[in-house]
Amino acid sequence: MSIHQYTTRRHTRIPRLATLLAVLGALVLATGCSVGPSEDSSKPTIRIAYQNLVSGDLIVKNNRWLEDALPDYNIKWTKFDSGADVNTAFVADELDFGTAGSSPVARGLSDPLRIPYQVAFPLTVLGDNEALVAREGTGIETVADLRGKRVATAFASTAHYSLLAALSDAGLNASSVNLVDLQPQASLAAWQRGDVDAVYTWLPTLGELRADGGKQLISSRQLAERGQATADLGVVSTAFAEKNPEAVDAWRKAQARAVNLIKSDPESAAAAIAGQAGISPEEAADQLKQAIFLTPAEIASPEWLGTEGSPGDLAGILHSTAEFLKEQNQIPSVPSEQVFAGGLYTKGLPGVFDDVD
Repeated sequence: MSIHQYTTRRHTRIPRLATLLAVLGALVLATGCSVGPSEDSSKPTIRIAYQNLVSGDLIVKNNRWLEDALPDYNIKWTKFDSGADVNTAFVADELDFGTAGSSPVARGLSDPLRIPYQVAFPLTVLGDNEALVAREGTGIETVADLRGKRVATAFASTAHYSLLAALSDAGLNASSVNLVDLQPQASLAAWQRGDVDAVYTWLPTLGELRADGGKQLISSRQLAERGQATADLGVVSTAFAEKNPEAVDAWRKAQARAVNLIKSDPESAAAAIAGQAGISPEEAADQLKQAIFLTPAEIASPEWLGTEGSPGDLAGILHSTAEFLKEQNQIPSVPSEQVFAGGLYTKGLPGVFDDVD
């Protein structure tokens, strides 16, 4: 499957220590909540950011495949709400692995962030699992009808990128609508209150909006077919990968094993995902059908990650995404395509997948 197929705020002084502690606590909760057993202080810890997205990542976590494959490490999983939050944690040097969409990754590799991380595994190519829907009763029938409407999305996410692309295709731009920066669950609450007219988001929130009478205007699959592909990507800290290549191999093998399970035994895959996502196995199975999962062979092909010494076309899509973000004034400048080629972790490919179950 080729990639080309899809291809101010005021500062307030806080005088009281109790208030300061409350604010810091809120920041910790906003960044993510850690899960898992207590760490063994005698072992190094691998810090992994995951999102509540239907992908192989949840299968790996649920089945404890990394814990089994890397017994000499603590595995610390932390839940994040968006790729923008994952980028922030990488900037703070709080993560070794993380899940982020292609738009946040393109932003992360560009100025001013220039995060030292690399894409080690494309988790999913976004299809019908991310879409733009309009609230019933708004009279919105097409993307062009969004002019002057309040539209919510999570800023700096793949949904934000896709929304801007959809608006551009319809002859609109970001200033044509009233954009509201909301994470998925917050956008659902705003939708239910009638505070927003449309939302571009992903599953499982997307499913709730559809069930609440939302009219789908366009999906990421449709945008991909127009050459504006998006994906959820697994990234690894470059410094961690250089020091721990065997751990990166184990992580990639576990992700490949999860993809193989999705394709060979979707019922077991759905059950594992349901156990992590808090949804029924039937819902998980339905959501799995809406995403596109690449086989390990496809991932190591020239159309995606490529091989060691020969990075694949994924570098081009990240570069194109950055160019679009620059046009939309989302980033100040676009690095060369070589920067994005260097942002692909291809060490050991394709051989690393040879003995995956």
